[in-house]
Order: sequence, then structure tokens, then C-alpha cells
Amino acid sequence: MTSIATTLDNLIHQTAFFNLSWGNYVMILVAFVLLYLAIRKGYEPLLLVPISFGMLLVNLFPDIMLTIEDSENGVGGLLHYFYLLDEWSIFPSLIFLGVGAMTDFGPLIANPMSFLLGAAAQFGIYVAYFLAILLGFPEKAAAAISIIGGADGPTSIFLCSKLRQTEYMGPIAVAAYSYMSLVPIIQPPIMKWMTTEEERMIKMEQLRPVSKLEKILFPIVVTVVVVMILPTTAPLIGMLMLGNLFRECGVVRQLTETASNAMMYIVVILLGTSVGATTSAEAFLKWTTIKIVILGFVAFAFGTAAGVLFGKIMCKVTHGKVNPLIGSAGVSAVPMAARVSQKVGAEADPTNFLLMHAMGPNVAGVIGTAVAAGTFMAIFGV
Repeated sequence: MTSIATTLDNLIHQTAFFNLSWGNYVMILVAFVLLYLAIRKGYEPLLLVPISFGMLLVNLFPDIMLTIEDSENGVGGLLHYFYLLDEWSIFPSLIFLGVGAMTDFGPLIANPMSFLLGAAAQFGIYVAYFLAILLGFPEKAAAAISIIGGADGPTSIFLCSKLRQTEYMGPIAVAAYSYMSLVPIIQPPIMKWMTTEEERMIKMEQLRPVSKLEKILFPIVVTVVVVMILPTTAPLIGMLMLGNLFRECGVVRQLTETASNAMMYIVVILLGTSVGATTSAEAFLKWTTIKIVILGFVAFAFGTAAGVLFGKIMCKVTHGKVNPLIGSAGVSAVPMAARVSQKVGAEADPTNFLLMHAMGPNVAGVIGTAVAAGTFMAIFGV
């Protein structure tokens, strides 16, 4: 009987109830909230479901992220191996390959002025960078945090890894992906506050047709130009443009389908789950995390506002031919930000179709955020 009692006592004390802290329960509750937003509200479920479930797993069983060095038998936790691919910048680069294969760059080619809107929306990154320094973050950490303003999760992870700021990767990645998911909530009030009803009703002329040759040459030319100026952007820009070349050249249909479907979804599962698993209570429940989340929001809000403001300038210069709403799409969250521009425009006039016009700044924003990351790496000599 004694052995049975001892065995039962050991089994009971092996359960999570005896090993979790109050912080773990807080993070489990946060995971439930994110799952609710993803499943019930539909806020970017492809991102939030794996992230929130990774958060749930690591707070129920912290050893699932156990490093090889800390383990007694030399074997790390399952999600630790996924996380290594984040640290090595493999997953972010593969995500960019998939995004390139899924995205039509035609609207950007047809309206090169979209590059200016995409560049303007990066203003929030630099605002957040200086604010982070004022709040006491080291310069490299400030740079990694500021990229959240581009609403681009893969680039945030990529820069954080390259600048060796992995201690901040969990909060940065979760904040970046959360703001990507919350684009339909955060952006519309800013867009409406900065524009008039008449501006939101502006109908833009149909974009010119883009030839197949232009679409093939575009990713090649952009790769050469950007990587010649900022070689450190090669992993992101190179994969983005390679994926788009797959799409447009017309001779590698199988590669296009694989990059934009099977591979993309596999990477999203592994990256999202491993990112969520960085949010253990010990690592996440800190004042530093709160500062990062606030800075990310400030960066994202300023980026949206700067894009809309530059859109208003272009509207004046072109005598009302540009709807300022498309400037908000320059924050990079593809294609959600472009859809938000369409939605807000359609609320003012149901016959107004801005989606394709907004895709130009949206794609430019992806390139612009990668360039901003490359600029920081050049500044710090990485």
C-alpha cells in the first residue's frame, strides 16, 4: 500500500497544477483570449491560432521550450528546435518566398508613385526607434522593436535575430503579429480622423495593364538595385522577389504552387507555434514587454498616419486623383491593409473600389520595411 500511495503522490505532483505559477495562469488566460479573437472574430486566424496555441503549450509545460544546454539528457524541447529556425532567419525568409509567390506586383508596377506611399508609412519605425532609446532600450534593441511599426512579423523576427536581440524576440514577434491581426481595428479610426468624407469618396482611374515582360523584369531589377545598395537585405528581398519570379515567369507552376500553398502553410504553423512558445510567464510578464507592446502600437499608428498624410499630399498635387486612404496600406501587412483601405472607402461610397490601387503601397511597404531593416543592419555593421 505504501508503494501505491507513493506512486500516486508522485503522479499527482507531476501534474501541472503543482508546477505552474500565477504568471503561467495569466498567460494561459491571454492565450484563450487570442484564440477567441482568432476563431470567433476571425482576426488573422492563420497567425493567431498557432501563436496562441504555442503560448498555451509553453505555459502548461515550460520544458517544451527547454534548450539543449539546459536539458539533462542533451535533448531540447520540441518547440525549441522550431525556434532555432526563427533565430537562424530561415522561417522569415521562407515566409517572404511564399508572400512573393502569392502576390501580384502589377499594381505597384502600374503606379510607381506607390513606392512613395510605402516609404512614407515607414515613418513610424523611426519614431519608435527614438522613443525606445528615450525609454532606456539599447540602440540595437530599439531598432529591433521599431520594426514592429511596419506590421511585418517576419522582418521583425529577422532583424531581432541579426542584431542578436533574441531576449526581446518573443514580445517583439507577438506584438508584430498581433498588430498585423488587429489592422482592421486599429487603422480605420486613424484613417477616418485624418480624411474628410469627400476625400474618402474619391474614385481613382483604372490602372494601366502591365505586360508580362514588365512583371518578369521587376523582381530581377528590384533584387539587383536593392541588394547592391543594402546587401544585408538579400535574404528577405531575394526570397520575396524569387517567389514573385516563380509566379510571373510562367514556367515553374509547380514551384509557385508549392511556395504559395504547402510550404507557406507549413512554415506559418511552425513559425507561429514557436513564436507563441517564447511567451512563457517568466519571459513575458515584465515591464519591458509592456513597453515593447506600447512602442509597437505607437510605431504602427504613426506609420498609418504618415501614409495617409502623404496620400493627402499626393491628392492635392494630382488635383484629387489619389484617394488618401490607400496611403494607410503602406504599413506592409499584405493583403489585410489593402483590404482595410477598400473597406473604409466603400463605407463612404459602396461603388468605390480601391483594393488594387491600395495593393501598390501595400507591396511597396513590404519592400520598404525590409529596406528599413537592412538600413539598421548597415548602421550597426551587421
